[in-house]
Formats: sequence, structure tokens, C-alpha cells
Amino acid sequence: MGVTPPSIYAAYGDKRGLCRAAVRRYLAQPQTPVEVIAQAPTAKAAARTLIEGAAVAFTGTDTPAGCLLASSAIAVSAEADDVREELATIRGEIEAALRDKIAGSVKAGELPDTADPTVLAAFVMTVIQGLSTLARDGGSRAKLQQVGQLAMTIWPATSPQKS
Repeated sequence: MGVTPPSIYAAYGDKRGLCRAAVRRYLAQPQTPVEVIAQAPTAKAAARTLIEGAAVAFTGTDTPAGCLLASSAIAVSAEADDVREELATIRGEIEAALRDKIAGSVKAGELPDTADPTVLAAFVMTVIQGLSTLARDGGSRAKLQQVGQLAMTIWPATSPQKS
């Protein structure tokens, strides 16, 4: 690329600054995950859209395999704990938005009272991070989509309408 270390430092200050800029650009897609969650009609639709979107995004022909937020959680060195914490915060914000959407679905009677919003949101995030690993290991889009479909089969059954 012809980029030299001095030009990177001039533009971003240091490797942490470069990483932060890369994450901001990565998240600046047409819709952020939090926006996807907010715009979904139900929590199940939000979860399905996130998982299906991950399977497609992680296997794009013009992008590296996997997820920057998931992969960088593993790749960030111990000296960059502040960056690791920032990435964890971003993932936590996505999970919290999904948890709140799920809680709203429970309250609205779209999900049974036994559905645990915290556990369901963590499950979806775990599936997405697992899809990232599969993609980085060379998993095909079809394989990721099949795993995502299987994961959605455990979603709690919709509650009968409250009278």
C-alpha cells in the first residue's frame, strides 16, 4: 500500500488510534447493529436479521472473513487493554439493545414470561461470534446460514395473545 509507519502515526497518533478508526469505519455500515435491532418489528426478527446478516457479511467476497469486533477481541495484545475494553463496550451495547428488545417482547406477550432476555441476547451474540470463527476458518456462506437457521430453532415459542 505504500503506507509508512510515520504516515500512520501522523494520521492516527498510534496503533490504538488506527484500530479505533478501523472500528468506526467498520461500524459505519448502512445500518449499525443497534439500528437493526431498534427497527425490527420483534425481538425474534432482530435476532434473525443479525444472525442472517452476519452469515452474509462474514463471507463477503470483497471483505475479510469473520467479524472485526469478534476477531479483534482475540487479537488485541495485553498492552492494549484499553482498546480491548472499548471493543467489549461496543459488543456490550449491541447485546444490551437486543436484551431490551427481547424484554419488550416478553412484556408485550410476544414471548413467554419464562424467556430470559439476558440469556437470549447473550446466546445470539455467542452465535454471531461463533459464525465469525467459522468464517475465518473458511466456512462457506451456506454453512454459516445453516448454523444460523439451526440457532433460531431454539427461540422461545410465541406466547398466545393475552386477553
